[in-house]
Amino acid sequence: MDDQTRTELEAAAYRRLQKHLMEDRPEVQNIDMMNLAGFCRNCLSRWYQEAANERGIEMSKAEGREAFYGMPYDDWKKKFQTDASAEKQAAFDVAFKENVLGEKG
Repeated sequence: MDDQTRTELEAAAYRRLQKHLMEDRPEVQNIDMMNLAGFCRNCLSRWYQEAANERGIEMSKAEGREAFYGMPYDDWKKKFQTDASAEKQAAFDVAFKENVLGEKG
């Protein structure tokens, strides 16, 4: 497979993942994704932002989130996000440190 075809397939898979998370399963909470899988929609939006920045495209955190969410993040939170229990928040704090900050322990 040539590089262009691989890139196109990867982009198609990303778009399908984004559609699944944003349209098919918006009720799945970011905190649950992070606690179970070590990443969430915010991670995907950050990776998108980082890829843009690496290519010389200036993109803020808010712009990356809006590109991924298809709306301002605060609007998404109001529409779909629910309050997390103390137990979920504690698990998230551990998952965030391990998966985003790279801290083990």
